[in-house]
Amino acid sequence: MSTHKFDSRLVSFTNPASFAAEQYQGLRLTIERLARAREGQGQGRNGQVIAVSSAAAGEGKTVTAINLAGALARGSEARVLLIDADLRRPAIGRTLGMLDPHVNGLAEAVSDERLDFAAVARHLEPFSLWVVPAGDPRAQIHRILRSPRLELLLQRARREFDVIVIDTPPLLPVFDSALLSRIVDGVLVVVAANQTPRKLLGEALNLVEPAKVMGIVFNRDDRPLFGYYDEYYREYFPETSGVGA
Repeated sequence: MSTHKFDSRLVSFTNPASFAAEQYQGLRLTIERLARAREGQGQGRNGQVIAVSSAAAGEGKTVTAINLAGALARGSEARVLLIDADLRRPAIGRTLGMLDPHVNGLAEAVSDERLDFAAVARHLEPFSLWVVPAGDPRAQIHRILRSPRLELLLQRARREFDVIVIDTPPLLPVFDSALLSRIVDGVLVVVAANQTPRKLLGEALNLVEPAKVMGIVFNRDDRPLFGYYDEYYREYFPETSGVGA
């Protein structure tokens, strides 16, 4: 058992038998299916790079990215790398309880050719999951995200990891995610159910190449679970209460 104290929202770690955690297993199946499709098209067995973003701030993209990485790493031989590329408002380290302000991360790996992801990644034991925090972006953020070295580091990581999950900034406030979308295989867009205006979502999706959009993840929507479907799910998830994930 892990002695790490996880945030209760990280259900892939704290409550993997819950209905909420099962939804991340659904995303895992989608990613695994796409990986098989890539292999079938002769694109090799190099790891996939999946970006997680949202239209605006506060829609739950970081929690989604961590839970997805946890679902991919749990009960699997897959090696998973989780990268915090939200250099303006990094949150993965804080959410996972990695509070050391002096630890190197993505910014240092891109800026310093003596470093690579292996040097800055932290193993989240006992899971097959490694985490690259954001680090301290002293250089201009656009320069880091446009750097050819970032793409090189990701190419190397593809050979060492089965899946690379990147937490990116929201699409609309800044153009960081649009820059990153050029060098990833797919983008998952997190939407706060019953909150994000359709027009806002449409504007966000216009910033990403349509073929790169893997899907839209609706977050904080408890109505389907505890409304019409409640009687069907109750026997499978007996510990589920009336509070949405």
